[in-house]
Order: sequence, then structure tokens, then C-alpha cells
Amino acid sequence: MRKAVYVIQRTEGSALLEFAIVLPLLVVFVVGIYDFSGAYNQKQKIEHSAQAAALVAGTASTGDMDESVTNPDSLQPTLAVVLNSLAGDGVLPQANQGTCQLPVGTGGVTNSGLVWTYTLSGCSSNPADNLVITINRGVVSGSAPATISTSVTVSFPYHWRFNSAIQLLFPGASYAATTNLQESATVHNQM
Repeated sequence: MRKAVYVIQRTEGSALLEFAIVLPLLVVFVVGIYDFSGAYNQKQKIEHSAQAAALVAGTASTGDMDESVTNPDSLQPTLAVVLNSLAGDGVLPQANQGTCQLPVGTGGVTNSGLVWTYTLSGCSSNPADNLVITINRGVVSGSAPATISTSVTVSFPYHWRFNSAIQLLFPGASYAATTNLQESATVHNQM
């Protein structure tokens, strides 16, 4: 009996056991912090590209913009600003290799009134990822006198790494491992 009590009261190896129990939780927290900071960082970069593009779009000519024009030439610099900004910030790592390109003709472009939506594929190693840029040249704000503004919305998916870490604690667990990050910016038209 005394031997059994002695074995139960021993504490050698208890720190190792506690560490083994806490390690998966620690890994999940560290990966979660890293992943959420990565998502926030990408969101800021997308917001920066939307702001830069809105400044360019607000100064663009409106001579070629009406409901019958599917892909106006005056919006091409705005699209180029988004692509260059996201490529420069590392959000579109393959944009420099020519896989994510501006639409030619009417492919990947829809318009409704003074709103053009560009859906660009090939901007990521995942073929399902689409960079979506929406340019609204007819945002009316205020009452009398109303001002006309341009709004640019940039949307791109973020792939979470947290899903693989949570499976350490709960094998087979999964959740939506992709979140579509979307940011907008609006500026007054400079006519």
C-alpha cells in the first residue's frame, strides 16, 4: 500500500504531461493569431488599392461612358491601378507573370447603367479565385446640390490556414476556409 501511495505522489514527468496537453492549444492560438493578422493585412492592401483606383477613376473622362459601352477605355487605367497595387503589395503574386490580365473586349465585364463589374480570373494559383472590381461612376450623394462621385469596390478571397491547425484538436473538423475580402472607396468626380 505504501508503494502505491508513493507512486501516486511522484511528480516527475508531470510538466512534460502538462506541456503535451497544452501544446495543441498553443499551436492553434499561434496559428490563429498569425492567420488573422494575415487576413487583416490583406484587407488593408485591398483597401489601399480601392482608394488609389477611386482617385484615378474620379479623374477619368466620362465621354465614353453610357449604358451601351460594355468596356470603356477610360476605365482601363483604373483597372491597371488595382492590379499594380495588389501585385506590388504581394496580394497577387502571379500578376507579374501575366496570368492576371485586364479584360480585352467584353469578356469578364458586365455593366448596368454606370456600374461596370470586372471579373478577372487567373490572379491566384487557385483557379476558383476571382478578383472582382466594380466601378460605379454615378454615385449621387447629398441633397440639393447633389454631387456625383465614383465608387470602386475591390473583392478578392483570402484562404485561411487556421483550418489545418484546428484539426489538431478536432480531427475531421472543418469550416469555410475561404473568406471574400471586399473594400470600397468613393471620391467626387473631377469634371
